[in-house]
Amino acid sequence: MESIVEMKLSSKNIVSPKGFKAAGIHCGLKHKKKDLALLYSEVPASVAGVFTTNKVQAAPIKVTKEVVYETKKMQAVIVNSGNANACTGKQGLLDAYEMQKLAAEKLGIDPELVGVSSTGVIGEMLKMDCIRDGVKKIEIGNTLENGIDFAQAILTTDTVMKNTTYSTTIDGKEVVISGTAKGSGMIEPNMATMLGFITTDANIESDVLQKALSEITDLTFNCITVDGDTSTNDMVLVLANGLAGNNPLTPEHPDWNNFYKTLQMVAEDLAKAIARDGEGATKLIEVEVDGAVSDEEARKIAKTVVGSPLVKTAVFGCDANWGRIIAAVGYSGATVDPDKIMIKIGDKKMVENGEPVPFNEEELIKILKANEIKIYVSLSQGEGHGFAWGCDLSYDYVQINASYRS
Repeated sequence: MESIVEMKLSSKNIVSPKGFKAAGIHCGLKHKKKDLALLYSEVPASVAGVFTTNKVQAAPIKVTKEVVYETKKMQAVIVNSGNANACTGKQGLLDAYEMQKLAAEKLGIDPELVGVSSTGVIGEMLKMDCIRDGVKKIEIGNTLENGIDFAQAILTTDTVMKNTTYSTTIDGKEVVISGTAKGSGMIEPNMATMLGFITTDANIESDVLQKALSEITDLTFNCITVDGDTSTNDMVLVLANGLAGNNPLTPEHPDWNNFYKTLQMVAEDLAKAIARDGEGATKLIEVEVDGAVSDEEARKIAKTVVGSPLVKTAVFGCDANWGRIIAAVGYSGATVDPDKIMIKIGDKKMVENGEPVPFNEEELIKILKANEIKIYVSLSQGEGHGFAWGCDLSYDYVQINASYRS
């Protein structure tokens, strides 16, 4: 069946799919801004998750992995910002389990159905009195304002909220997929300093959803980089509560592609939003690589280019220095024939068959002054194709991170 993916929905957020509620409040972990969030499904939902690959993992990661991999159902997620609850030892783990229990008691559900997520400063104990008081005060709802409050409460150094929603048709029924995320610095997935929460009313089993999310993560969240640092905390969770009423989704379902592509669009929107909002960033950089020996190598090259500090600073300074791009291609570790490389910045060809092509400096400066910069690399080595997204590296990045704890 032909894929039917509807247009992106405006003024929608994490509570747009049927049966979801959310909230976000200030509980005292941060000075003024919202710092405690709660997401809830009216019924236990199928769940899938991907988590940081950093070997140092925060306490909430352990708790949430148990829900995703053992319970395989999730009905709520409690999130705090302002404190990562990472490298906090046995007490940190006890605090994460207490957060799980507090949310469960608030909502009247089993603690094993509650995920826990934290983000913020590493190595400081959680102010549990603030968490306890906050859980007592927080009240969930399904209004646009509730969704916005949730999106605000998960932020740290982000400058904007990151929300997206799409709908599609499955078995003749509307299925909605919404996502919200945070992430601005320490972005080098697999995963990075980012939290992503995706809700859908689609009917799909957890194991099938997990396979889809893992594949889509490789094409989206694992293709972004801001600064090459990988965090201790981060995760993407997808909750699917089945309230749209479609028949259970599997790859054999005639409308499987509708669901898969829509979920991928949500993930890609969130990934790009994180890259665009890199700490101190002024521009989104997209690198497309074609003609690699495999898709995996194409993504590897693209991510190497977009992650190069010299490429990032050149983009910030509007310097059409293609030498930095070709150098990054060369040290990526992928199969490359230097004599076959072609490079474009925007629609302007800079390199053909590994040799420079004359270009108009003023035209390139105009391209590089835009908010979104496209770099295209062709290798003529095979059929591999891939993307990566990142941002420029500015003076503000250093200032933000030099004073993060102060």
